[in-house]
Amino acid sequence: MAVLEQLTSQQAIDLEDKYGAHNYHPLPVVLSKGEGVYVWDVEGKKYYDFLSAYSAVNQGHCHPKIVGAMVEQAKQLTLTSRAFYNDMLGRYEKFASEYFGFDKLLPMNTGAEAVETALKICRKWAYEEKGISENEAEIIVCENNFHGRTTTIISFSNDPVARKNFGPYTEGFIKIEYDNLVALEEALKNNANVAGFLVEPIQGEAGVYVPSDGYLAAAKSLCEQHNVLFIADEVQTGIARTGRLLATCGNCSCDDKNCSGTPDVKPDILILGKALSGGAYPVSAVLANDKIMKVIRPGNHGSTFGGNPVAAAVAIAALEVVADEKLAENADRLGNIFREELSKLIDETELVTLVRGRGLLNAVVINDTEDSDTAWNICMKLRDNGLLAKPTHGNIIRFAPPLVMNEEQLRDCIAIIKKTIIEYKK
Repeated sequence: MAVLEQLTSQQAIDLEDKYGAHNYHPLPVVLSKGEGVYVWDVEGKKYYDFLSAYSAVNQGHCHPKIVGAMVEQAKQLTLTSRAFYNDMLGRYEKFASEYFGFDKLLPMNTGAEAVETALKICRKWAYEEKGISENEAEIIVCENNFHGRTTTIISFSNDPVARKNFGPYTEGFIKIEYDNLVALEEALKNNANVAGFLVEPIQGEAGVYVPSDGYLAAAKSLCEQHNVLFIADEVQTGIARTGRLLATCGNCSCDDKNCSGTPDVKPDILILGKALSGGAYPVSAVLANDKIMKVIRPGNHGSTFGGNPVAAAVAIAALEVVADEKLAENADRLGNIFREELSKLIDETELVTLVRGRGLLNAVVINDTEDSDTAWNICMKLRDNGLLAKPTHGNIIRFAPPLVMNEEQLRDCIAIIKKTIIEYKK
């Protein structure tokens, strides 16, 4: 293979601008290498990564065990489609099902695909098991949700940028306020055709909104009372990011000796993606028990690449890394330090009004309007100081480093963030 000519940052940006669709607005930094918690740009400058590819790289960049599994499997067999069996998929399905405590796994590739899959399973279950008349099923969702950008998903989004001019929209969704049990109960009582409740345990894209203590457990209880499936979208929050294997594990600490590791709230349908591959390969999955997953039969759903041998090998390795390196415990401990230290900024500068999060999924709310560029400009200064983060919803900066970070690195990053914000001038 020919050695590619080295591009400058501006050359790489210009190429994307000319030949690529303008569906993203990246921070102007061009990365060419990653290892652990660090990334390097094409000019060789080193940065702390505080976005982790939106939590896909929980295990750190280019983790040798995950990359090794990918390379070795790629040498043997990459793709069979599901027209034939392969010798890796069943192993992965067994491993992941037991790992998360479900009977079955349906493999897909991306987070949005997994959400679409969960919606289809929920609707089919409603017609064949709950007895709702065909085409009448409704699914409750939350305002300010982010589950992807497919046509069905944007149909129940209230983000005007993702939604406007992409209609007509898919029907069958009831939108309620997040973290509002009264609204959920009313929706369940007043709509006999509700099949499921789709919820993010923490709303990441909306600004890392953490629900009230007990909200998820109470919501699951309400769903059970009305024979409605509780569907947890843990694409971003799952796989150790929030200090627990799953965010639906609730608020207890990983150091709690009385904790068995069993979630306080076990979803009826669990949606996973991103860190399921450690960022090495597109892998997503929907997990459920037999009584729900049995509604899926040959021809109902599929993907040529879903469950391919490389994806299976990568996912097993990625999940083994999470357990072997105790990444959930590390995220819980470091997250407490991060929030404690960053919260001090509230008294030190008028720029910061709130610090919130769980584990190593955190956000700092900047004292400005959503349509301001203050948070963006702070992220540009952070970039200049060797740390990469990105705003969400205008005035909120999300901080989510790889979970392999150690305390010394974290405290170095805290110092960079504090110095940048305190010295920032509007």
